[in-house]
Amino acid sequence: MTDTLTPAPSPAPTGENGHAAARPTLVTRFLGSTLVWPILALLLLLVVNVVATPSFLNVRIQDGHLYGNVIDIARNSAPVLLVALGMTLVIATRGIDLSVGAIAAIAGAVACTRIVGAGDEAAVTTAIMACTWALAVCVVLGVWNGFLVSVLGIQPIIATLVLMVAGRGLAMLVTDGQITTVNNDTFSDLATGYVLGLPIASLIAVGMVVAAAIFTRRTALGMLIEAVGINPEASRLAGVRARTIIWTVYVFGGFCAGLAGLIIAANTNSVNANSLGLWIELDAILAVVIGGTALTGGRFSLAGTLVGALFITTLARTIPNVGIPSEANYLFKAVVVVAVCLLQSPRARAALRVRRPAVSKGNPV
Repeated sequence: MTDTLTPAPSPAPTGENGHAAARPTLVTRFLGSTLVWPILALLLLLVVNVVATPSFLNVRIQDGHLYGNVIDIARNSAPVLLVALGMTLVIATRGIDLSVGAIAAIAGAVACTRIVGAGDEAAVTTAIMACTWALAVCVVLGVWNGFLVSVLGIQPIIATLVLMVAGRGLAMLVTDGQITTVNNDTFSDLATGYVLGLPIASLIAVGMVVAAAIFTRRTALGMLIEAVGINPEASRLAGVRARTIIWTVYVFGGFCAGLAGLIIAANTNSVNANSLGLWIELDAILAVVIGGTALTGGRFSLAGTLVGALFITTLARTIPNVGIPSEANYLFKAVVVVAVCLLQSPRARAALRVRRPAVSKGNPV
């Protein structure tokens, strides 16, 4: 006879009033994810497009490149995704950056002006140096935003509103108020070029998302950003350099906006300081909200931002595809965004949830 005792079974988790707490089912966890409703809404848009145009999802290979509506959506969503990527981390720290559209315009203005003023306008080195100068200027503008918010303590919406208003004026000064056109194939490839059959613009945007995910989810940076967003003062008292974290996300936001501006300018081989990147900050904020990032800070989802950017671009293509004038774009965008936000709301999900009656031994059913 052995003396080995059988381990006592661990007590079941209990909830309120001592009743056994029900384990969340796979369906409950699936419906509780913030990514579910944006993905379902994106799939619904694709279904609507397929019904309107059965060949909507067709992808063909031409001259070694992929072509089709899906490829166009991926390429056109690159600028919004880049701006929304920086906006996601800014919002995660309880901030907001309204100047990203103006920064994009400045990036396009600096790059095109440098290309036109170069000795060899069509050279590869000319495009590289022009983009480097443009991105450097955008980083400086991000430093300026971060300085106003983290050092001077100005409210983010006010601090970035200054550059939002003044930024297009700076872009107009750079271009002398003229529409500047360029002739450089390397610069144009940023928007229209392909690598391995895929659009370069999409590869740049996805590469930035992957890089941001590695730095925020494989290091402590993401946790520190969320800690600052939850409570900046508490995180500072805990030893987190909140000022540095806030400064960093605004610099990153400026860099991403600069990349977006270069892609937009390269798409038309020109820059119009009045219209380049106009209202892109609103699309970026919508993409962030649709993706499940809380505007109150403390939580962010890069995958959700990716889905949100694809959703906005798909919606813009769906409206003319089903025969509705493109002028109604903003109306439909507002309606759909409100619907998605309601589905993400905890109160709305609680109202839709089916409540099961509590059953206990002492209470007959």
